[in-house]
Amino acid sequence: MVTCYLRYVIDPFKLKEFEHYAKLWIPLVEKFGGKHHGYFMPHEGANDIALALFSFPSLADYEQYRAKTSEDPECQAAMKYYAETKCFLSYERTFMRPVFK
Repeated sequence: MVTCYLRYVIDPFKLKEFEHYAKLWIPLVEKFGGKHHGYFMPHEGANDIALALFSFPSLADYEQYRAKTSEDPECQAAMKYYAETKCFLSYERTFMRPVFK
């Protein structure tokens, strides 16, 4: 299993727009075989950082997801929403593997 950790720098004046964007992507990740663990919005501390975590069985499965999302109308609509709102300024993507007992 591989978990994608996304760290967003968001516009603190567009929290509502970013939350809407997040809610668009959760079912889309799952539509293409991933398990979404949620988005995490600012609460205390920095008001411009948000996180997202989702997993795929392998990095190859994640790459297939990326290829499919580039052609999917719902994914294109989510990206159009981002382009219109600019609800985040940048993001970092890191892949991690879980360790269980």
